[in-house]
Amino acid sequence: MSYPDFFNSIETIKVKDPLSGLLGAFDKGEYEFCYLDVVKSAGHSCPTVAGAYLVTKEALKALYKDELALRGEIKVEFKEALEDGVAGVISNVISQITGATDVSGFKGLAGKFARHSLMDFNSKIDSSARFTRVDSGKCVDVYYNPSSIAPDAKMQELMQKMMSGQAEPQEIKEFGELWQDRVKRIFENTSSVVRVVEV
Repeated sequence: MSYPDFFNSIETIKVKDPLSGLLGAFDKGEYEFCYLDVVKSAGHSCPTVAGAYLVTKEALKALYKDELALRGEIKVEFKEALEDGVAGVISNVISQITGATDVSGFKGLAGKFARHSLMDFNSKIDSSARFTRVDSGKCVDVYYNPSSIAPDAKMQELMQKMMSGQAEPQEIKEFGELWQDRVKRIFENTSSVVRVVEV
């Protein structure tokens, strides 16, 4: 399997999932997600997928400090409707990492470990997403704006050629490299594109 080298340099997100520990999937229920995990689930790497990963990572750091985030004990809210824009793409990435889902999620065991109804849309917030610890009620708003990380000027021309079927194989390859270069630069400039505010 071949993929951009920078995927391996991105900080992982460590979690503790009591359900997985109980069911013997991971010792003590502790495991981690890497960017490659969410790229494989999403089927691609882009500023939206990168943003969802970064928003989650920074929110969990703010909520749990030096503790491991408790997967399945985190509520997530979005101001958009599920069907709006890229809300579905973002929510899928966040759901994978936090375990939070809407009504479609895991119903639990004997009244414990439920994952459903932990993700809401059309919430009255101004941020990209709001993350709340179920145990303490502590919450943070996270804002993501990658507009300061501009794409390479050549990408538009290459995109037009690809969409019209006129691009050469080398041009298609170059477009992909330039696309991933922007994703890389977004990760390299996390403090410029992500802002976390305690609510």
